[in-house]
This record gives sequence, C-alpha cells and structure tokens, in this order.
Amino acid sequence: MDLFEKAYRGSPPWDIGRPQGPFVALEEAGEIVGDVLDVGCGTGENALYLANRGHAVWGVDAAPTAIERAREKAEERGIAATFLVHDALSLPELGRTFDTVIDSGLFHALADPDRPRYARSLAGVLKPGGTCFMLAFSELEPGDYGPRRVTQEEIRATFSDGWRIDWIRPSAFEARTRPEGSRAWLSSIIRA
Repeated sequence: MDLFEKAYRGSPPWDIGRPQGPFVALEEAGEIVGDVLDVGCGTGENALYLANRGHAVWGVDAAPTAIERAREKAEERGIAATFLVHDALSLPELGRTFDTVIDSGLFHALADPDRPRYARSLAGVLKPGGTCFMLAFSELEPGDYGPRRVTQEEIRATFSDGWRIDWIRPSAFEARTRPEGSRAWLSSIIRA
C-alpha cells in the first residue's frame, strides 16, 4: 500500500481540518484567480476553501481514501468542487487547463527524478501566464520531523525552463502535531 494511502486511512498530521494559512492569505490578497487546480489535495481543505470563495476548483490526489474524504466533505458542506484520484505526474490527462495551481506539500515529497516531470506536468495544465503557488518544507527547519527539506535553489532549478520565479518567501506549514508550524518556502511560480 502506498505511504500516503496508508496515512489517510488513519489521521495524517498534515490534515489539519482547515486550509493552510498561506493559501488563505493569498486568496484574501486576491492572488489566487480564476479556475484552480489543487495538486495533492489530500482531504480537500484548501480546495473547498477556494471553492467556497467562488473559484471553480478541481482537486487531485493519488490516495483514493483522501479523495473519498474530500468528496464527502464537499457534499456535507454543500460546496461544488471536483475531486479525482489522479497522478500529479500526468496532469495533462485531465483534459483541461487552469488559471492557478496550488501545491500544499506535494513537491517536497517527490523524488529528485520526478521533479522535472512534475514541472512539465504542471505546464500542461496551467495556462500561459498562470501561477503555481507552492508550499514546501524548508531546509531551514531544524531536526528530522516531517518530510525531506527543500532549498530555494532546488525550486529554482526545477522551474528553470518555461517558468519564471516571481518570488520565494519564508512561510510555515501547519500540522496537528506542530500547530506553530514548520519552516517552509512559499513560492509564486509563473508559467511563461
């Protein structure tokens, strides 16, 4: 069984029951626009928040249990959003494009060889000029809690061809086990 599917059969620490604060702030600032794809959406909190704010939102995740929970939440809350079990490395197979993509904790879980494939996959669904907002664990987070850390240089290298890094800012990734958050990078990456 896949690590993430196994995690979602329990209660993973990153499933905090609300959207991640950095995405709420981006939405409130008007940075998230148009149709949105949430890649690695988990149980859908970020996607449902954005759908409730008026965006047409799709969420995809490779873990069937996570998608099942996201669909249940959407139905319980009366929020229209599309949730699909789908591989983040084959996003063009969705057959549509989006104005904005969000990634809350997927990039830092990818193996090095998958990162360029992920960038190409994102480019296949993000409209030219569209923005990918990505929240990933930072190498500045001390200790060994959580996933592998990511440097700004790794982000820049992955998105060096066909992309423009608008900014990379220090941020925090919340978890139930660490409500104060873990150090993260929040990136704004524009598809050229």
